[in-house]
Amino acid sequence: MKMQEFDDTLIITDELGNELEAVIIMTFDSEEFGKSYLVYQLKDDETGEYFAASFNPEDGEEGNLVPIETDEEWDFVEEVLESFLEEEEEKLEENE
Repeated sequence: MKMQEFDDTLIITDELGNELEAVIIMTFDSEEFGKSYLVYQLKDDETGEYFAASFNPEDGEEGNLVPIETDEEWDFVEEVLESFLEEEEEKLEENE
């Protein structure tokens, strides 16, 4: 998959050459795995499904997303995402 970043969105080109617009939810690094990760959702997708991949931040806007292959990495990404979403929910509740 290819990645192009535009502010808080990116264009993903899938295996079939289709360009899909996605919203960046968060990026973070892992010292344990020595990788940078990106969590995103497809724009206009009503399922609310989150997607994640690793990437090389030095590639810039034209980088490649690399699929996450191990259960350990998935567990780590899910844990970070859950913590992030909980913090965001708490911030929203405080501002109400």
